[in-house]
Amino acid sequence: MKPSKLMVHHYIINGVRRIGMNALDICATFGRAGWFLVQSLNWGKGFKAPLSRLVYQVYNLGVLSLPIILVSGLFVGMVLALQGYHILVDYGSQEAVGQMVALSILREFGPVVSALLFAGRAGSALTAEIGLMKATEQLSAMEIMGVDPFKRIMSPRLWGGIICLPLLNLMFCVLGIYGGALVAVDMLGIYEGSYWANMQGSVEFYGDIVKGVIKSVVFAVVVTWIAIFQGWNALPTSMGISRATTQTVVQASLAVLGLDFVLTAVMLGGF
Repeated sequence: MKPSKLMVHHYIINGVRRIGMNALDICATFGRAGWFLVQSLNWGKGFKAPLSRLVYQVYNLGVLSLPIILVSGLFVGMVLALQGYHILVDYGSQEAVGQMVALSILREFGPVVSALLFAGRAGSALTAEIGLMKATEQLSAMEIMGVDPFKRIMSPRLWGGIICLPLLNLMFCVLGIYGGALVAVDMLGIYEGSYWANMQGSVEFYGDIVKGVIKSVVFAVVVTWIAIFQGWNALPTSMGISRATTQTVVQASLAVLGLDFVLTAVMLGGF
């Protein structure tokens, strides 16, 4: 039996309505997230008490993330040197391994991989911590006592992430370059002077180092923003906190990869 024109019209109207409702929900979420970011960036008056909380967040987000950042940077540099050597040796250009390792890490691998690791380790911890505060009504208690949870909880964590990730990125890059030297010079027998000389001749301070740091700053804002926003909006249940933590890692990772393409295209003059 064929559906009548009225039924088809009804299905079309419902489909368009669902699409519109979903679009409105997405716009409302972006609006709430934008206002949340503005409130979290507001440091507030005075620096004594907030500064101590900021220092603690730098330790919690940065220092505790050092092991995974340093070990990952070392092995990424080693793998890049090993892969690059076996590619370049076919063209007689194995002396350019240092140049390839440095440029790859400074431009792409350093900012992107350190941001992904930061999202997995520190971002998920932030979401779970704030979600647990919401579930145990600590945030509501602060509001009742006249304490602004944004200035006491959100702002130190947001600024702590913005400070930590660029520094972690630089440490990742340094360990990656030395890891590449360990493989290229000590294992594969490339002349040490060529490794470092080619690197120094090709790496530009603004074109490579500064642009990589700019990427890491953007990633730091986005990853930390997503983490604390998901914690703030998490349902006050164990399932809600678990789902918010998963969404933090997924959304932050996708945001980092998408923004990396946009920033690379802009910096290279693609747009």
